[in-house]
This record gives sequence, structure tokens and C-alpha cells, in this order.
Amino acid sequence: MKDLTFTTLIAVFEEIFGRGLFWAMVVAAVVITVAYLYVLIRDRSMSMRKFLLAQLSMPFGAIAAVLFVQMITNSGFSDIGGPIDLIVLLGVATLGAVGIAVLVYTLQSLIRSPTR
Repeated sequence: MKDLTFTTLIAVFEEIFGRGLFWAMVVAAVVITVAYLYVLIRDRSMSMRKFLLAQLSMPFGAIAAVLFVQMITNSGFSDIGGPIDLIVLLGVATLGAVGIAVLVYTLQSLIRSPTR
């Protein structure tokens, strides 16, 4: 693996998660992102109450993402070997936190229509 290309990254992620799970996660991320953009365009503003509730859900998303990756990769916290492992783990936690915040905000906005 001399070159790090986009197709190489896709192959690595397919190997880690399995082809079906990886592409299901990609589709879910695209659907949630499109729904989030729809909500932002529809409402023309962000609700700070919904945003606060979305932020309060971030620690749960971070923990869930880390536990999910640990379960899928069949690893444990005792397998963390160096700084790069910790950086990857923090990156996974960050992506999980942001992802759940976007999901919670979007679901709140889709369930409760905007008040005008």
C-alpha cells in the first residue's frame, strides 16, 4: 500500500466493517445530511432550543460510536497501542458526537414543524 487513494480507503473501510454495513452507513449518512439541509432550508433559521438538545446528546453519540467501532473491529481498550490509536479513537468519538447532534436536530425539526 504505497499510495493512499480514495479507492484504497474505501477498500479498507469495506474490509473493516464489511461491504454491506459500510455502504449502509454511507447511505444513512447521505440521507441524514440531505434531511438536515432540507430542514435548514425549510426553516430558514436554527432553533436554539433544538440545537441545545442536540448538543446535549453529543456525549452519548461519542460513546456509542467508540463502542460500535470497538465491537465491529473486535478490539478492546487494552489494544490501544500508541498515540495514533488514541487519535483515531478521538476522531471516531468526534464524528459520533457530531453525527448524533445532526440526527437529533433533524429529527426534532421533522417531528415538530416550525412555528411561525
